[in-house]
Amino acid sequence: MEKIVITGMGTVNPTGLTVKESWDNIINGRSGVGPITLFDASNWQVQIAGEVKDFDPGKYMDSKEARRRDRYEQLAVAAANEAIAQSGINFDSFDRSRVGVIVSSAIGGMKSLQDGIITMKDDGPRRVSPFLIPMLMPNGGSGIIAIDHGLHGPAFSVASACASGADGIGTAYYLLQSGLVDVIIAGAAESTICEIGVASFDRIGAMSRRSADQLNTPSPFDKNRDGLVMGEGAGVVVLERESFAKARKAEILAEMAGYGSSADAYHVTAPDAEGKGGSQAILSALSSAGVRPDQVGYVSAHGTGTPLNDAAETQALKRAFGAHAYKMGVSSTKSMTGHMMGATGALEVIYCVNAIRDGILPPTINYSTPDPDCDLDYIPNQARQQKVDVAISNAFGFGGHNAVLAIKRY
Repeated sequence: MEKIVITGMGTVNPTGLTVKESWDNIINGRSGVGPITLFDASNWQVQIAGEVKDFDPGKYMDSKEARRRDRYEQLAVAAANEAIAQSGINFDSFDRSRVGVIVSSAIGGMKSLQDGIITMKDDGPRRVSPFLIPMLMPNGGSGIIAIDHGLHGPAFSVASACASGADGIGTAYYLLQSGLVDVIIAGAAESTICEIGVASFDRIGAMSRRSADQLNTPSPFDKNRDGLVMGEGAGVVVLERESFAKARKAEILAEMAGYGSSADAYHVTAPDAEGKGGSQAILSALSSAGVRPDQVGYVSAHGTGTPLNDAAETQALKRAFGAHAYKMGVSSTKSMTGHMMGATGALEVIYCVNAIRDGILPPTINYSTPDPDCDLDYIPNQARQQKVDVAISNAFGFGGHNAVLAIKRY
């Protein structure tokens, strides 16, 4: 099978508005978590989130178009533009029907839907925006990016909760291997920091309520972890068939080497405590990449900071890697970005590429008290200089969806 390679990367997230800015903050352990400003949460039990700061959609699109796009779609466009620019691809030089877009979202325009319902209730159905449907649909980001760049290949999104971004990139990987397309703009975007978003995740019992201790929250894999902190943002990569990238003399950043997917078939929100589904997805990703477990040097963990998730993921890693699980660096960058829902699986691929290229493994910050149930090397608090040739990124979602991507040095 032909290799699939990464030639461009883009992000906007709580730690930065570009890949470079975000990576610098991540490896230096600087958190993007802070007080919620997107709505008044002063009397809420949850008052902190990972917001994208100083984001001006007018820098990425026409102001008229920005008003017709949900915030998650604006973030998707910004990340896609950076990724496309880095790739150096000129779409005018190629068959646009062989360029696809799979930019996913777990939830879509939640804030736009919330506002539309309030408008209908307060002012009647005639006052609902005619742009509401395009603003709330989870495939909106993919459609807009395809329209903006005139791309006529497959364009859709994948919705598998917090695995959406990883599943979207995995789907792109297989589409490219099939030979039906040459290039796919792939990733995910999410923006759910609104009243209904925060309230619903809090009511399900997933959120940290340590708002007064925002400098130490969230704390993945720590014994005293109490839940996730909601984040927002987008991560997008440009994937190409190796022959196509080499023919246009593109700089190849890394190889997207493998993808594994599975279902826990256990519970709609809780993970299988034994990690069977997660380990199955890990081993599938390694098999498709032609990689032995002992060749993996770094794991970008799902690591949300919830008591059940972190313990189950630790079990999944032990089942998949055996004794080698204790020899790998494992970290959760969600300790700095918060949990960007469907978008984190895409963003963390970017961090894996940078870890391989720069020889630096990101830390898990806010880690102070070891948990006997989480006894692996979580790279606590300080980044580590270490050469790795293979990294994997885990993304596990509500519904029992597990998606794992394997990235290799090229």
